[in-house]
Amino acid sequence: MSTIRDISLAPLGHKRIEWVKDFMPVLSALRERFIREQPFRGLRVSVCVHLEAKTAYLALVLRDGGATVSVTGSNPLSTKDDICAALVEDGMDVHAFFGATEEEYYEHIRRVLEFKPHIIIDD
Repeated sequence: MSTIRDISLAPLGHKRIEWVKDFMPVLSALRERFIREQPFRGLRVSVCVHLEAKTAYLALVLRDGGATVSVTGSNPLSTKDDICAALVEDGMDVHAFFGATEEEYYEHIRRVLEFKPHIIIDD
């Protein structure tokens, strides 16, 4: 179960993620290839990055490539709650919200590690 602030923010997050796709042609090309080839099928990937539209798109591309993805923010002050909500609405496991305390932040990191990832992406 995800740990986010407000799922009702998802529509704005979806709009922002859709917008960045037009400016990330290489990642979009990889997404099309990954959808066909499923290179991450059966793999668990934990992602710890600044959670905003561009990095959310990366997480979605990994998922579209067959991975099961768990995401947390690398900085609670850069985490975008609308983006977190959009990822949850898209079925992703997310543990992050803007302004998390130090204790909450480390709990979010523990959660994505308890996921027992095969691959970790960390900025």
